[in-house]
Amino acid sequence: MNKSISLRLAMTNIKNNRKFYLPYFLASVGIVAMFYIICFLAASPGVAAMSDSLSIIMGLGVFVMGLFSFIFLFYTNSFLMKRRKKEIGLYNILGMEKKHIGKILAIENTAVSLCSIAAGLACGILFSKLIYLFLSWAFGTKPPFGIEISPEAVLITLVLFGILFVMTMISNQMSIHLAKPIELLYGGNTGEKEPKIKWLLTMLGVVFLGAGYYIAITTESPLTALLWFFVAVVLVILGTYCLFIAGSIAILKALKKNKKFYYKPANFTAVSGLIYRMKQNAVGLANICILSTMVLVMVSGTVSLYAGMQDIINNLIPGDVNVTVSYDRTDLDRDKIESIFEETAAENGLKISKVESWQSLSFVTEKSGTRYELSANDAENGSGTMFVVVSAAEYERITGKKLRLAKDQTAVYSEGETLPERFSLGNMSFRMKKQVDQFFLNEGEMEYMRSAFDIGIHYLVVSDDQVLQEIYQEQKAIYGDAASDIQCCFAADLTGPDQQRIDCAYRIFERVSDQGLDGSIEIESRQETAYQYRGLTGGFLFLGIFLGIVFTFAAALIIYYKQISEGYYDKDKFEIMQKVGMSKIEVKKTIRKQVLMVFFAPLVMAGIHVIAAFRMISQLLLVFGMTNVPLFALCTVVTFLVFAVIYAVVYAVTAREYYKIVG
Repeated sequence: MNKSISLRLAMTNIKNNRKFYLPYFLASVGIVAMFYIICFLAASPGVAAMSDSLSIIMGLGVFVMGLFSFIFLFYTNSFLMKRRKKEIGLYNILGMEKKHIGKILAIENTAVSLCSIAAGLACGILFSKLIYLFLSWAFGTKPPFGIEISPEAVLITLVLFGILFVMTMISNQMSIHLAKPIELLYGGNTGEKEPKIKWLLTMLGVVFLGAGYYIAITTESPLTALLWFFVAVVLVILGTYCLFIAGSIAILKALKKNKKFYYKPANFTAVSGLIYRMKQNAVGLANICILSTMVLVMVSGTVSLYAGMQDIINNLIPGDVNVTVSYDRTDLDRDKIESIFEETAAENGLKISKVESWQSLSFVTEKSGTRYELSANDAENGSGTMFVVVSAAEYERITGKKLRLAKDQTAVYSEGETLPERFSLGNMSFRMKKQVDQFFLNEGEMEYMRSAFDIGIHYLVVSDDQVLQEIYQEQKAIYGDAASDIQCCFAADLTGPDQQRIDCAYRIFERVSDQGLDGSIEIESRQETAYQYRGLTGGFLFLGIFLGIVFTFAAALIIYYKQISEGYYDKDKFEIMQKVGMSKIEVKKTIRKQVLMVFFAPLVMAGIHVIAAFRMISQLLLVFGMTNVPLFALCTVVTFLVFAVIYAVVYAVTAREYYKIVG
């Protein structure tokens, strides 16, 4: 067979099979474009200038997109080849040699691959500019003029997809050369034999899914959630596949045994059809379910992080300017440092609110009955119970409430666990005189520490600075270099432009550092931290929505191919049903019920997965300081509703193609 005939046959095949090739081509173009965009953003100096965190997150996105592209292209290619096998088998039976068929397929694959890469790169270059403009607007930077093309991103995209398309071509050639003609001719009609119930696989599915749900629901702390998250994910994925493959057949067989339900025309045909084809449907439906779950979890989590960003910053950082002086005494001249705040703000033309300050000592202990032991291991491991100690004079200065305490007496406010009325702190014994209703230190930061690290916190008010100094000396002797210093924190709010407030904060830091204090000095600017955090949460939000679109796109294409495959599979069967007496109305009802049962099961299952994972995801968000669980719940519900609408639209569009084929 000469080249011109092979080329003409290949082009004719693409044209005649456009219903299958066009979605595959569009999907390939979309994947190539999206990979280039994420690669362009990861390599762009402009993105790195916006935020280092954003650039790192885009780099993570390159890896995820590359892995997903590999899985997605092979999966969609398998749908395409399954539909083409009958046509290829017919060529073989009519006398065309396999090497000639392979040559035609190679030309088809090469043409589609080259066009996909070229069109994908063109779309990626065009849309990368739009996304860069959006990120520039979000981060308040000025984008460069003109369309920027990243040679590095182009090269990586060409290499990756060149390899992937060559691999799919080799896979197609092997499937043709290794298969017998009769297998090719009937390759699209596998699954005719009624499957048996696989009880072992069904039970494994229940066990895997139950174990994954148990881990997700019973996880108590973010650190535990980080350790067990991927274990839970793997268990849920395995359980989903097992239950769709084997559990769905068990349910359908149970429906078949229910005579009142089964012996109705619509139910009879729908359930019977599903039983005969569930083995080949199950994997695709499980894939749709997992992709849907990934979209819901990623988008809801990243949206809630971004929406709650300001609350997180306000909780963790009490003022626009925060200076912390850590040293080994309690006699710091606070009035002098507060005057530095006020003078510096005035010099920079900013209005300043009242400067607040507080002095405390924080450290970790190991609980043993009513004793709280000081151990060097506690300081290194960060486990146990935390104590935050202040003097009665400090408590009165901040709250205006006077406490009369003996040397061995304390007033206590506890979070996470209850402190005994009599207890020992290292070698010092105390008795609780009073429980206070609230504490004045940075409650947002302490709540974050308690939740994120799953430790109890006790706020102690001791009689005077001398007792505070004795506690400090004891934990210093045991903890050594890991010991906590006595900290004096200063916080104030400023009025003015963000950049001026940031500059003023660093000027205050310089002037405090010039005072010759013995201890270390740290500075925090709420505006600068917000900018850095915006880079982190904005990057996660962008990547979450970006990958959410990709996974939604993938799920839509899988649904489309499933509808087309089901349509051709069902066409002859429903024609037979009409010939034996079923009306067109009854056939349409049967079709509608079957399609609804098949294609909405993944969405329902994905919703159940998200509900089970809600607690674990909310614990993971605590690592980023997100303590607003109601906001996360709202974002999850809204995300699910929006995704359900998109899913329904995809179903309606693809179902129309199914009805055209069948009806």
